[in-house]
Amino acid sequence: MWLLRLLGILTLLLVGGGLSAYLLTGNSRYVRFSWRVFRCAVMVALLVFALLILERFVVIPI
Repeated sequence: MWLLRLLGILTLLLVGGGLSAYLLTGNSRYVRFSWRVFRCAVMVALLVFALLILERFVVIPI
């Protein structure tokens, strides 16, 4: 779980840094970078939530 929290903090830092760089330079590639990082983070979060839901309903015999 600590890994997910670390990834969340790094995502916030990357998106915030990209938007800050855009505000400082006006270069739109930083906005595209931030958007790409945000989309990937949302996809990973949805995958993790889907696995948690699957784990709740499916019992895997060992």
